[in-house]
Amino acid sequence: MSHETSRKKPNILITGTPGTGKTCTSELLAEATGFKHINVGDLIKENAFHCGKDKDFDSYVLDEASEEKLLDAMEIILANGGCIVDFHSCAFFPKRWFDIVLVIRTETQVLYDRLKKRGYSEKKIGENMECEIMQVVLDEARESYDARVVKELRGNTLEDLERNVEAIASWAKTQGVAK
Repeated sequence: MSHETSRKKPNILITGTPGTGKTCTSELLAEATGFKHINVGDLIKENAFHCGKDKDFDSYVLDEASEEKLLDAMEIILANGGCIVDFHSCAFFPKRWFDIVLVIRTETQVLYDRLKKRGYSEKKIGENMECEIMQVVLDEARESYDARVVKELRGNTLEDLERNVEAIASWAKTQGVAK
């Protein structure tokens, strides 16, 4: 593992623009490793760690107080390691939490089709497309974490998904923690 820690298992952060395949990757990786999948969006919704919903983007808004509650809850969950955290942003998470940060990137046409299929508004699609084109999440990860732990993965096809899960699970096994 890359950080000084008392954890017996690493924590993995999977991030990227909405629609790149974070959740599918996280769910399959959890099955392959026995790690716990934490969908931060679900955690925010289920525990009301937000200050309301943005109607234009149909998403919950994290203010400072909500973010603090979320981070306090996650600190406990991640303490022993063996977690796969899935979220579209990463800068506000403490560096010490993660041993590897995976940013999934997707070609714009593939991403557009996925977001359209989800029923996103044109405004929401446009903002997410711009974020992917400008590699906002990748840059955020590179600015927030040690370069040695940030890895960029492709998420265009089912083959990419399978290859990513296999590679990450293999990495986890080298950490001596996969089931």
